[in-house]
Amino acid sequence: MIGFPLLLIPLAIVNIVVFLLGVRLDRLQEPVVTVGLPSLQSWTITFSDVLLAFGLLLLFFEVVKSARPGAKYVTDHLLSFIVFAAAAAEFLLLPEFAHSTFFLLMLMAFTDVIAGITIRAVRPKPVAARAAPPVDERPVSRPVAPEPAPPPPPRAEPVESRVVEPQPNEMPATAEQRDLPIAPNQEILPPEPTGPRR
Repeated sequence: MIGFPLLLIPLAIVNIVVFLLGVRLDRLQEPVVTVGLPSLQSWTITFSDVLLAFGLLLLFFEVVKSARPGAKYVTDHLLSFIVFAAAAAEFLLLPEFAHSTFFLLMLMAFTDVIAGITIRAVRPKPVAARAAPPVDERPVSRPVAPEPAPPPPPRAEPVESRVVEPQPNEMPATAEQRDLPIAPNQEILPPEPTGPRR
């Protein structure tokens, strides 16, 4: 949206007075109203004072518009500069505008141009929020450490099977041997030696 240069209004009023009404700017000094002050002095307000006060109020609104975020685009600066350039050309080239009131209005238009450029230069630039990188939903493959091999089972040492042979003297006598009667003519043999044979 293009902002309208508000200082064009008092400058347009002066141009209407000069070109359409055919009134010289010297008549701007004629009193409009007289105000009594508590100091018992009277203050005479002229048409020039009213025009300058109106121009200052519009300059305030122009600066406020410039300070708003997103305001004062290049087109707005260009329009304010065109208003100032036209007022300066009228003040320098046309004898009807060689007046202090018009000069002060032209100075306000110049202040509007400089203020808009300066505020735009020192205003911090908006930083666009960077989009967060998309989160990869795939599972991250992590190197898996190999599981340690289970320790080998302890070796069972072979147990030597020993066959214990009964000794002859240790063998108990069977029931048949115990029950046999000894014949009278039977020799009783001594027991065999248990030691190792040579």
